[in-house]
Amino acid sequence: MDRKTGALALALVCSAALLTHAADHQDPLGTGTFSILGYDPDTGELGAAVQSRVFSVGNGVLWAEAGVGVAATQAIVDVSYGPKALALLRTGLAPDAIIKTILDGDPDPGYAGQRWPKAGRQFAVMNPKGEYAAYTGPQADAWAGNKGGKFCTAQGNILAGAAVVDNMVKNFEETKGALSLRLVAALEGGQAAGGDKRGQESAALIVVKKDCGVWLHNDTVLRLQVDDNPEPIKELRRLVEMSIPRRRARPGCEGVNGAPR
Repeated sequence: MDRKTGALALALVCSAALLTHAADHQDPLGTGTFSILGYDPDTGELGAAVQSRVFSVGNGVLWAEAGVGVAATQAIVDVSYGPKALALLRTGLAPDAIIKTILDGDPDPGYAGQRWPKAGRQFAVMNPKGEYAAYTGPQADAWAGNKGGKFCTAQGNILAGAAVVDNMVKNFEETKGALSLRLVAALEGGQAAGGDKRGQESAALIVVKKDCGVWLHNDTVLRLQVDDNPEPIKELRRLVEMSIPRRRARPGCEGVNGAPR
């Protein structure tokens, strides 16, 4: 093999290695994700949960503030949608109006020399009463869609099919007990239907209620992240179940995350 042929062969090997690396580490802007927002009218808790074949998905997708609402921003992710949604929820704007306002104000920017269109984004918002709205852009990677229940909305993209969100809503509404358990059950239902077509890697969950956090002057009832695990939903359930018997009842917080009434 002459020097020129050898150099070409080495270049091809290096290119193949880079492509394999890129396939194993998905660009978070284009993540396949399924999430759920939920409300418990008995306790007043608001919460959300998410799973994806991407590292540390909870950091960009889930947003929550006690007494204000929850939001999920996914697909071609614009993380600014989360804080913008919370700011608009504080004004009392309805969830469907919030989605329209944020989408209308999206400049549809490029990223790293590429176009990441807002028509590919997915976004859901819920207020403190459990009223919600969701948007799935027409350019979100298939299968993509959302489904609503009485006090929940499930949404996802790059999924095995519509049964993923159908199962999520079904499990959420049929599961009894703490909101955290119902959110995990929803993720389990989505995964049982095929979930993210690429597999699993990380999951996250958050539950909030005013002054019902673990410590004084804390609104975070539960916040969990499983950032790199072949079975992140299974690990999330283990942590949720661990949290419930450790929950102490506080005035006004009875029933929150399974606390004694």
